[in-house]
Amino acid sequence: MIETQEHKELRDTVRRFVETEINPHATDWDAAGEIPLHDLFARLGKLGLLGISRPREYGGLALDYSFEMVMAEEMGAAHSPSFGMALGAHTNMATPALARFGSDALRAEFLAPAIAGQMVASIAVSEPHAGSDVAAIRTTARSDGDDYVINGQKMWITNSTQADFFCVLANTGDGDRHGNKSLIVVPSNTPGVTVGGKLQKIGMRGSDTAPIFFEDVRVPKRYRIGDESRGFTYQMQQFQEERLYGAAMAIKGLELCVTSTIEYTRDRQAFGQPILDNQVVHFALAEMQTEVEALRALLWRATEAYVAGEDVTLLASMAKLKAGRLSRTIPDQCLQFWGGMGYVEESIINRLYRDLRIVPIGGGADEVMQGIICKLMGIAPGRG
Repeated sequence: MIETQEHKELRDTVRRFVETEINPHATDWDAAGEIPLHDLFARLGKLGLLGISRPREYGGLALDYSFEMVMAEEMGAAHSPSFGMALGAHTNMATPALARFGSDALRAEFLAPAIAGQMVASIAVSEPHAGSDVAAIRTTARSDGDDYVINGQKMWITNSTQADFFCVLANTGDGDRHGNKSLIVVPSNTPGVTVGGKLQKIGMRGSDTAPIFFEDVRVPKRYRIGDESRGFTYQMQQFQEERLYGAAMAIKGLELCVTSTIEYTRDRQAFGQPILDNQVVHFALAEMQTEVEALRALLWRATEAYVAGEDVTLLASMAKLKAGRLSRTIPDQCLQFWGGMGYVEESIINRLYRDLRIVPIGGGADEVMQGIICKLMGIAPGRG
């Protein structure tokens, strides 16, 4: 896919935002366990970066999805991967189905302020016993006249303590677990919604992640996104953008592992020479960068197909799997070359090592991606 001048201009805008508004504060946000999302999203909203591919009538730029990928890739260069995850939850996880299938009134009430940066959005799908197995969720939304009454619990919810609304997947019927679910917008200030304590995580410490509890939460049925019982299908479609975003954001984070390691090993002396001058080190770094470029090529092939309206389930799953694999190996190899300094939290490689570890877990674990790929290749068990 050829990058246009418009792509380059957007890339420059995002890069400046990362350098001036994110990187200087990354350490403080990690220590605080929270990022001031309302403030930062308001600034991003003024730049038009929260609705890049969303409809103009709701404040979006109506650009094709390749521009979303440019933003995601540049956000990956931030010294705070936590912010990129928070942003992705808002733009590419909680709102794609709302933008595509929500009623005009629902989009005016929630999508427009999310694009403007006036509201923070959160996706509430996973549960303590249902992470990658989305169909196993137990949260229910019982019909009661013109309302739904929601009961259940959600787990590992990004942006949870600051969210103005959640995009909740709940069971609205019985029977087939793939055909009994609906996506429902639930404002966070609705009576019966409780946000639990922040989870203490190995990485992504700047991201406020917590469980959500719903106890007899009453919301009008007009808050449902699209048709009843189509929620699982909508969520699977929504996952494609989430997985493309996750793969795109990993690219620059992985490159930062490589470039920061080059800088450190060039300056660090051992046995009378820079560590970088050891062949085992510079050969390894060359191969790492080659792997990153292979991921970038796969991602952009998938993006081009997505923009063309093709089903990219296979390519998006492959890109997500590749990003997950590299997010485990590259930070680990690089940290080894930093030696003792890599083991202390003040080093950039330490944060990247911890934060990128979520890539092969969140948004569908590596093993789930492998299962999807095998199914689409026709080599899943029982299919020959």
